[in-house]
Amino acid sequence: MNKDRFDAGLEVRREVLGEEYVNQSLKSADEFTMDLQQLVTEYCWGEVWTRPGLSRKMRSMINIAMLTALNRPHELKLHIRGALRNGVSKEEIKEILLQTAIYCGVPAAIDSFRVAREVFESKEI
Repeated sequence: MNKDRFDAGLEVRREVLGEEYVNQSLKSADEFTMDLQQLVTEYCWGEVWTRPGLSRKMRSMINIAMLTALNRPHELKLHIRGALRNGVSKEEIKEILLQTAIYCGVPAAIDSFRVAREVFESKEI
């Protein structure tokens, strides 16, 4: 493990997904899942999210589309919260999801609209 990359990833991960969520993920990791937490933090967040080529806002927008295409509602919910923290507006999220309806299918977009509404209606953001 590269400690500097892990630490940089941990900082970005907490800023995007929220300190409480990330701390709980790490706290609840056990011998079986800790390697995955380290991998995600170091490479996803420390290697890719820290790159200068795209803004956090753009990365969040891309993730919303990809997670819709992959039908991953749990991750989508996390990344919609993160997108809001990264400056993506509710209107932009709506437009992303409308775009996914065409390219990923209407059922995927319907599920993602439902997830987005849950996030918007929650008091978490």
